[in-house]
Amino acid sequence: MANNPIVNMFKVRELRVKMLFTLLILAVFRLGSVLTIPGINATLLLQYFDTLASGAESAFASYMDFFAGGAFERFSVFMLGVMPYISTQIILQLALVIFPSLKRIAQEEGGQQRVQAWTRVGTIIVCLIQSAAITVYADSINQAVPGAIIFDNKVFFNVLAILTVTTGSMITVWLGDQITARGIGNGISMLIFAGIVARMPSAIYDLIREVRSDSSEINMVFVIVAFLMYLVIIGLVVYEQSGVRKIPVNYAKRVVGRRMIGGQNTYIPFKINPSGVIPIIFASAFLTFPLQIANSLAGRATWLMKVSAVLNPLGVWYNIIEVLLIIFFAYFYTQVTLNPTEIAKNIRENGGSIPGIRTDKTEEYLQRVLNRLILPGSLYLALIAIIPTVVQILFKFPASISMLMGGTSLLILVGVDLDTMAQVEALLKMHHHDGFTKKGLKSRNL
Repeated sequence: MANNPIVNMFKVRELRVKMLFTLLILAVFRLGSVLTIPGINATLLLQYFDTLASGAESAFASYMDFFAGGAFERFSVFMLGVMPYISTQIILQLALVIFPSLKRIAQEEGGQQRVQAWTRVGTIIVCLIQSAAITVYADSINQAVPGAIIFDNKVFFNVLAILTVTTGSMITVWLGDQITARGIGNGISMLIFAGIVARMPSAIYDLIREVRSDSSEINMVFVIVAFLMYLVIIGLVVYEQSGVRKIPVNYAKRVVGRRMIGGQNTYIPFKINPSGVIPIIFASAFLTFPLQIANSLAGRATWLMKVSAVLNPLGVWYNIIEVLLIIFFAYFYTQVTLNPTEIAKNIRENGGSIPGIRTDKTEEYLQRVLNRLILPGSLYLALIAIIPTVVQILFKFPASISMLMGGTSLLILVGVDLDTMAQVEALLKMHHHDGFTKKGLKSRNL
């Protein structure tokens, strides 16, 4: 029992405190996800979504609920989750690349703090826009189900709902920051992870209910096949996430003062999927904003109805756009986090070289290696991301189960789990305890 990694996790005080703090924050997040905003009849609302026929509106509600962990259909104070914050981050990251003046400001002393402040302000603006669209969506539900909104004064309800939802979204961002600073794992990713996990019991119940229904088109054989397929995909995702390309680097010996330093051989580990699950999260967040606006305001303008039809999560165009966005964000995020120019500069300044590569060709070589890794990695991500749509259409699975048991959710679950395990592993090793493997989380050399 002394070498049991689970026991070791609780024996290390620092790790134990971080884990308990993370669980406490996640509990607060889940509590906010079930607290309905003032003015909404929760019972009528749940009945409306339970009886909602399959179609564009059902697909939209399931899609929004997927990232909010069930908070969207409840119209809870956390119904927007962290997606407005991620959307704003994307916009600012693109702006830093497009506008050199903004990039210079970000690189100055205190520049990152200014960028963070801009992100917070931008998140509030995005939240106000999305929450205003939510009030329109709530009004349309109230027309279909009279009594869903209990306030007669619509202006009062709209203002109250906008302020509540905006405040709730900013609180979720703050909760995520607390996990990142004082807990385990990346806070924003952990909140999305918790939302997905929280939806699984109800999704499994929906699937069982559909299988038992006499009018159901779901065959038990399809369920077994899909389950086996998901197990295979999980194995492939873990295999792909742990794959690395090791670039050897040799450092020449140098004399500094009276000491001889350098002369070591090391390597640069490039993961086969350098950006992890970030392209999936970014692409989903990028599509969530126009999807919600178009669906909420579709009844107000004809062109919005067309946009809503194009952005139907079960439609062909939506999945094509999602695939293209995943590939784009895979390249974009990798260039931001793994800049070949900076890596080559650091190698040269420290007297290093890559065997068989001229010093002035180091940057070009690293860029070529990254491009060869990013393309298959991003295509792999895109392929897995569209699996829920294929499963839902071919096997007639409920949207709740198809979205939670594959595609985006599967990548997020595996990616966040591996990253969190890596942090736990590092803390255990630092305190001289065995981790989940004798030599840490192993990576395969490609």
